[in-house]
Amino acid sequence: MLQGIGASPGLALGKVLILDNEPLTVEKQTIEDIEVEEQKLLKAVATSKEEIEKIKEKAHVEFGAKKAEIFDAHLMILEDPELISGTTNKIKQDRVDAAYGLRRTAEEFINIFEAMDNEYMRERVADIRDVTDRVIRNIKGVKTVDLSVLEEEVILVAHDLTPSETATMDKERVIGFLTNIGGKTSHTAIMARSLEIPAVVGLVDITENLKTDDFVILDGEGGKVILNPTEEIVKLYQQKKNAYKEERKALEKMKGKESVTKDGQRVQLAGNIGTPNDLAGLQENDAEGVGLFRTEFLYMNRDTMPSEEEQFQAYKKVLETMNPKPIVIRTLDIGGDKNLSYLKIDKEMNPFLGYRAIRLCLVEQEFFKTQLRAILRASVYGNLKIMFPMISSIEELLQAKEVLNQVKGDLDQEGMKYASDVEVGIMIEVPSAAIISDLLAKHVDFFSIGTNDLIQYTCAVDRLNEKIHHLYQPFNPAVLRLIKTVIDNGHKAGIWVGMCGEIAGDKRMIPILIGMGLDKFSMSPISILPARKQMRELSVAECEKVTEKVLSLGSAEEIKLYLESLRI
Repeated sequence: MLQGIGASPGLALGKVLILDNEPLTVEKQTIEDIEVEEQKLLKAVATSKEEIEKIKEKAHVEFGAKKAEIFDAHLMILEDPELISGTTNKIKQDRVDAAYGLRRTAEEFINIFEAMDNEYMRERVADIRDVTDRVIRNIKGVKTVDLSVLEEEVILVAHDLTPSETATMDKERVIGFLTNIGGKTSHTAIMARSLEIPAVVGLVDITENLKTDDFVILDGEGGKVILNPTEEIVKLYQQKKNAYKEERKALEKMKGKESVTKDGQRVQLAGNIGTPNDLAGLQENDAEGVGLFRTEFLYMNRDTMPSEEEQFQAYKKVLETMNPKPIVIRTLDIGGDKNLSYLKIDKEMNPFLGYRAIRLCLVEQEFFKTQLRAILRASVYGNLKIMFPMISSIEELLQAKEVLNQVKGDLDQEGMKYASDVEVGIMIEVPSAAIISDLLAKHVDFFSIGTNDLIQYTCAVDRLNEKIHHLYQPFNPAVLRLIKTVIDNGHKAGIWVGMCGEIAGDKRMIPILIGMGLDKFSMSPISILPARKQMRELSVAECEKVTEKVLSLGSAEEIKLYLESLRI
């Protein structure tokens, strides 16, 4: 049995699929039999065509004709006679193997495309790399794991999972995640909770301990992984899995009930989403709105920036579907652990402290304005609120609001409609913002506390580094005091205060946050019904006593021991 970090609750029993996402290396080999290499090439091209056709068909069904068009471009590349003839010429003339010949030919194509003035043609470089890498893997017999087309249920095992991998995978057949790295707030963990898939992260070397088709048991709550268990243990955990399903089923009676404490204090329980595809999870769990729409996921898993119209349609769908429930749309929060292949950002020593989120948007104002135009245009279709991420000073906030006002002015001139009463707020995730929250509150309509980053910045702990994960501590007294400060300052200024960080759904933290007076909780959809059940069994009076005691304690360990001793 291996112990990692429980990232997403639930139990999974099944076969392992090792995801090898290492870069593809191709070394030159001199060959004797030219005909054999030519046949390898043609066979690999035919196999690649079949694979792309399957992916195209699936993309058409799940994402629509527009998104599936990219695979038409991939097929056209494979059908380009110059690509094939260029490779066969190298095989014959230079007597090199098919993989090396194709890589050389692809590089020649890429150099030509990169030198073109036409932006569209330059953007095709990523398509050429993707397609030719697929063919080379087929030439070399390296199994390409296409996560969008899986034949059976699997537990994915990887060093880490990228946003594009989690965005494209077959969510019906992936029943669990296991990764070497990561913590409770890593991208993989957040996505697993959003998709309601059990996950254990921070396992250090799980990819070395397993091979594809091994059988494992995954306990996402306790962070345990049992390798190749006995029949007796499998039977025991199957019973536990059934019990967990029954427990989740019992929570169904919480649907339609108010999120209210037993002494009548009403709070709002919303959900965090990444794309319109996450709406089903919100509806199934009776979310009272969207407390965080992570719009960066609309920009990922693609080669170009999404157009204003694409974004508009995505925001419109969420607003219309959830109307009249409130939808908080966070503007682009890229950088840190989320990068875009088509947005050239220099490598930084400390990317989480660098050129990211609002800092990037205030420099790259054209695409920031495009996003704001799309958001504002969609605002007439529901109850929209706009939120700026990673604000650290009043100057940044005022500059962001000025850009928003410029966009409103442009829309006015064009006669484009937008809601006139859109609330504007900020995420409080930088300690400097928490400390001056009394000043910031004068310029916004709401705060939303982003604890994932607030904890790492306050405690000076990289939240993705499993070696120091024990120091990433939401119960650190400094973190709790900052949260209390933000809530108090918000209420003094007459604005509402929410929380969209992962601890908003932590059952140990909920009594403390109610005692602090938090107005709105936003969490992974899977946490909403358990949180509602818990809140209905608590009173504000007893929660305030808990909060008072917690804030008097000197260490995270003391706080956790105290909370464990409670029977509320």
